[in-house]
Amino acid sequence: MSSTLEADAESVLRLVTPSLDLKRHKGQAGKIAVIGGCREYTGAPSFAAISALKIGADLSHVFCTKDAAPVIKSYSPELIVHPVLEESYTISDFSEEEKRQVQEKVVGEVDKWIERFDCLVIGPGLGRDPFLLECVSKIMLLAKKFNVPFVVDGDGLFLVTNSIDLVNSYPLAVLTPNVNEYKRLVQKVLNCEVDEENTGDQLRSLAKQIGGVTILRKGKSDLISNGEIVKSVSIYGSPRRCGGQGDILSGSVAVFLSWAQQLISGHESLSENPAILGCVAASGLLRKAASLAFTKHKRSTLTSDIIGCLGESLEDICPAS
Repeated sequence: MSSTLEADAESVLRLVTPSLDLKRHKGQAGKIAVIGGCREYTGAPSFAAISALKIGADLSHVFCTKDAAPVIKSYSPELIVHPVLEESYTISDFSEEEKRQVQEKVVGEVDKWIERFDCLVIGPGLGRDPFLLECVSKIMLLAKKFNVPFVVDGDGLFLVTNSIDLVNSYPLAVLTPNVNEYKRLVQKVLNCEVDEENTGDQLRSLAKQIGGVTILRKGKSDLISNGEIVKSVSIYGSPRRCGGQGDILSGSVAVFLSWAQQLISGHESLSENPAILGCVAASGLLRKAASLAFTKHKRSTLTSDIIGCLGESLEDICPAS
């Protein structure tokens, strides 16, 4: 029998969301960085980064390719955009030594900033270019070196599924797979098919097999496990399944995870897992915002409408004053 427990998402939101204080300075409410954005995909990293700001993070960065940077910058002046990632087509005539130098430069540009960030979001709009994914692998190793938490979504999950060691036994890693991404993870790690009759137990086994990373399996009910406990979040929600909601979720998890870490570091009596808390809070807020957006826009609801409802939804649960 599965021991999945429904989380009290609204209580978790109240617990981890910091109060607004005139004494706080810029950066204390969170500095988030999205690693993603290429020629084909510019919306996803923008959705993740702007969602982090809408929830309450102070600063949101995007590290993307040079082609993607002007487009992402044009979406919002609020985002700090770094055009540092490279794809294979830009170095196709380079020697192996020159390619190695380019990779070192890419990783070096991120290295300049890495210790300033409270959490990374790896994967939105990343694409599957081999050279780009190789660079991102090195960035993930860099994050682990400095104990920076990261949320892996989208094509970042494609990378991780083929290179499990990148996240194995890293407790500050969160994976946020959709139904297809989850299926590939189960096949790769557990060498079996998805068991819809024992979803909680299988999710726990998967997280445990990857060394205790936290996995948020998106679905009708979101399931969350770190290999020990399994929580579900089923409140609110929307029948509108427009693309981009996963990007909101990944940016949201990053913010709430960083807030949960701050909370726990200041209260020795709290023993909760910050990644679990971050996932529960982010899931609950997204589901509430999606529900609110749907009541306003019905069938025409878009991801931008849901983002527009994040602040109102959080304010309803955690009033600023």
